[in-house]
Amino acid sequence: MRQKMILALVLGGMLSAQAQHVQESKFCSPFDFPILLSANFGELRPNHFHNGLDIKTQGVTGKPIHCIADGYVSRVAVLHGGYGQAIYVTHPNGLTSVYGHVISFAKNIQAYVRQYQYAHETFVCDLKFQPGQFPVKKGDIIALSGNEGASAGPHLHLELRRTETGEYIDPMPYFKHLLKDSKAPVGSLIGIYPIQGKGVVNGSSHKKLLAIGNLKQPVHAWGEIYTGISAKDYMDGTSNFYGVHSVTLYVDSVQVFNSTTDKVLPDENRMINGFTDYEELTRTRRLIMRSYKLPGNRLRLLHPNENRGAVTIDEERDYHFRYVLEDNFGNRRTYQFIVKGKRQDISEYKPEANEMLYWNRTNVIQKPGMELVVPRYYVYEDVPLRTDMRGDSSHIAFDYILDAGRTPIHSYCDLSIGLRHMPVADTTKYYIVQKAGKWRSSMGGKYANGWIKTRVRSLGTFSVDVDTIAPQITPIGQGGWRTSRNIRFRIKDMESGIGSYKVYIDGKFVLFGLKKGILVIQNPEKVKKGVSHKLEVTVTDQCGNMTRKEYKF
Repeated sequence: MRQKMILALVLGGMLSAQAQHVQESKFCSPFDFPILLSANFGELRPNHFHNGLDIKTQGVTGKPIHCIADGYVSRVAVLHGGYGQAIYVTHPNGLTSVYGHVISFAKNIQAYVRQYQYAHETFVCDLKFQPGQFPVKKGDIIALSGNEGASAGPHLHLELRRTETGEYIDPMPYFKHLLKDSKAPVGSLIGIYPIQGKGVVNGSSHKKLLAIGNLKQPVHAWGEIYTGISAKDYMDGTSNFYGVHSVTLYVDSVQVFNSTTDKVLPDENRMINGFTDYEELTRTRRLIMRSYKLPGNRLRLLHPNENRGAVTIDEERDYHFRYVLEDNFGNRRTYQFIVKGKRQDISEYKPEANEMLYWNRTNVIQKPGMELVVPRYYVYEDVPLRTDMRGDSSHIAFDYILDAGRTPIHSYCDLSIGLRHMPVADTTKYYIVQKAGKWRSSMGGKYANGWIKTRVRSLGTFSVDVDTIAPQITPIGQGGWRTSRNIRFRIKDMESGIGSYKVYIDGKFVLFGLKKGILVIQNPEKVKKGVSHKLEVTVTDQCGNMTRKEYKF
């Protein structure tokens, strides 16, 4: 009896501690209205996972944002793209909350940021703070919601990061009590992939895609294959769709693969390109999650069997595949299909290329006048690379073809191209350009000892070009500047791209932000209404070409 009482006390204490932990893990809402999400953590995006929750702001900007827990403002970042304006709050529990796309900060923080921007004559800034500078309490208003940076509509992007490592973690468990979800994920497409040189599907070395409604369609395979699924999740009260939290694949009731999207390190973000079918994404924009771990993909959220998720079809029988999709709220949906084992010839894999990129070594690709260095793990599997050079001796440089098909590159690789001629003596005017048909994109670059050196994160055709043309500046609505003080300019550069800009009114620096090619005044109150003003704007491109214009209003 005594032992039973002790056991009951111990269990009761454990349950009480668990309940207390759950209660303590909850954060308050960042808003004083019921929240709905437009995106969740781990939603699949080109080149990255979505690293937080996107919270709707009722279609408008300017909603007060409340700090979700006690802490201190540790950082403020202002960018042209990305999160636009973001505020970071470090909490005692080892987490940092991040609030992105805000239109402004709390008054004391906003004043500090503006003072820095004017003192350094810059819009872009990244400021770090000590614990005692800007302490905040749970529920304090720290910013107003906006639509700044790379945002498609008014919302708050809310992240949780581990303070020590910068690791993104799923905020959903901390805010589940504020949301409702009774809808299970929904699949749309199954992919069946033969491993090149080791398997075939329906007599072919190419993948087979099946709509969910056609899963009874017969599929025959032999050798080593793997599968993938395209799916979305949904929530109550909104028509938005979301990423699927957990995907598990069973073959003949044995688990062969699981992906659970609950944490992502910054360096893992682009590894999504090894998780999804990158070729399908770039060709059709469809996102298919592969239940297979490429040998060079170190993404921790992938949990394959000892064969990295590959399935060996070596018997003439039915192989039963079953996908289980699950969201954060325990809603599940299952999809089943059969792959029939049928003996078929497997052709030897012969890549049509004159080079290879190996995932487990540093690759140095050289041609006369060109060098590309692709470090280890920058491709996720061995990749055929077709190289060639075109042009003649009259060009500034040859065109160098580095064709790896639709292959993702994990991070920036060093590319150097030698100059054959220098029609312009100023070496700052040269840059590396990527070409595809009529499309051109500047890759930047610096001159060093006859070479232009830059870093690239995609492969294709590269050469060197020269930029001596200054950017264009076009005023917008100049006739109303004196009364509205809504001063704006459209700026663009067709060669190396915009590098920097500054605006002075009556000889004093005035802060402007750059939003989608438009310079927008940030402090119109600094311009006195109804009187004459003289404005000077300068815009400089990446090669140092500058345009300077003056306006009176």
